[in-house]
Amino acid sequence: MSESGTRIVTDVACTMCGCVCDDLKLTVVDGRVVGVSPGCALAEPWLVGQSAFDRPLCSIGGQPASIDEAVGHASEILANSTSPLIYGLSSSSTPGQRSAVRLADSIGACIDTTASTCHAPSIVALQSVGESTCSLGEIRNRSDLVIYWGSNPSKSHPRHMERFVDSPGLDIPSGRAGRHVVVVDVKRSESAELADTFIRIEPGKDLEVLWALRGLMAGLPLEAAVVGGVSRATLIDLAGRMKQCRYGAVFFGLGLTRHGIPHLNVEALLRLVTDLNRHTRFVVRRMRIPGDVAGADSVLCWQTGYPFSVSLNRTYPRYNPGEFTANDMLERHEVDAAVLVGTEGLEKLSDGARAWLLKIPSVILEHSGVECSMPGTVRFTTAVYGIHRPGTAYRMDETPIPLRRVLDSDLPADHEVLDAIIESVM
Repeated sequence: MSESGTRIVTDVACTMCGCVCDDLKLTVVDGRVVGVSPGCALAEPWLVGQSAFDRPLCSIGGQPASIDEAVGHASEILANSTSPLIYGLSSSSTPGQRSAVRLADSIGACIDTTASTCHAPSIVALQSVGESTCSLGEIRNRSDLVIYWGSNPSKSHPRHMERFVDSPGLDIPSGRAGRHVVVVDVKRSESAELADTFIRIEPGKDLEVLWALRGLMAGLPLEAAVVGGVSRATLIDLAGRMKQCRYGAVFFGLGLTRHGIPHLNVEALLRLVTDLNRHTRFVVRRMRIPGDVAGADSVLCWQTGYPFSVSLNRTYPRYNPGEFTANDMLERHEVDAAVLVGTEGLEKLSDGARAWLLKIPSVILEHSGVECSMPGTVRFTTAVYGIHRPGTAYRMDETPIPLRRVLDSDLPADHEVLDAIIESVM
């Protein structure tokens, strides 16, 4: 399918990061995206790259095949499997994620999302102690103190500060001028250069610093001159600023989970925010990774009751991170067939997990314009939700954002391929 002429498409949502910015304006010339505004280091190359498509629609063993042949071969692989795994989902959309859960239920598979190699410790922590949180819109409208802990949004979420920190809000009409921004990290980053205060901590000392701040919140004296590389005076100043703000927000990234016992680090931060709510209004949010991983978590939760690492091989859902986590199952050679709904997250799998993945039959659903060295026994090139097909993506604050079609395409969507496989298997 082709189109000619020049047109401007407004209010386009981008799923390249957890911000899911829905205010983009695309210039489309002869069916190709040639301009993206406002500029974004992640969105622009990705959106422009969606115009390119030079891969067969379907292939079996690297050889082009019809979609019926590919669906038949994929269903045969899964029908003969005794321990299948479905993994990925973060580059899909709500329709594709729902179909993936339905397929897992139909064949008794384990299903896991890319969260298991990323923010899994955060999910485990909030399941233990809860989370004081809100929408990104509330933070933009009300916060006068914003803290980034173990996160560099200038690189990972390029427009996060622009949209939710620099922009004026109902209670903060002056925008950035009315907010104090703090960056806490192990090294000075691009985001630290934009902050009012930068606090450098020693790698692996987040837990000590967070518990020192909890002690200060409780009115306990801090006897140590330095905690985790941070001076007593700096900690006292930060604690005072957090208690005295009118509305505070802390965004934390993967830097908080790279040392020590990851979920305990996150738990300490969540408990600190709970403590702060005795003095003022304070919230905490995760800086989710690119793609619709928040949507994958949400769909699995409402379909199975659990966010990731779910087994359906006993006809009812069981949840156990580690036992039913994709990386661990592949390392233990417990998987004999895999369905990859997108290949995001494969680079974070261990060498042993990737090696076993290459030895077992696999079915890959991947978008056009995406380079992947994973060969796959059966491969489908699918349409991109929000580019070629409508759908829904969840922002990092679990707010659903509608996606609409921008370009014409004859490629099938994830849910269409998965539903065809389910029908063939059944």
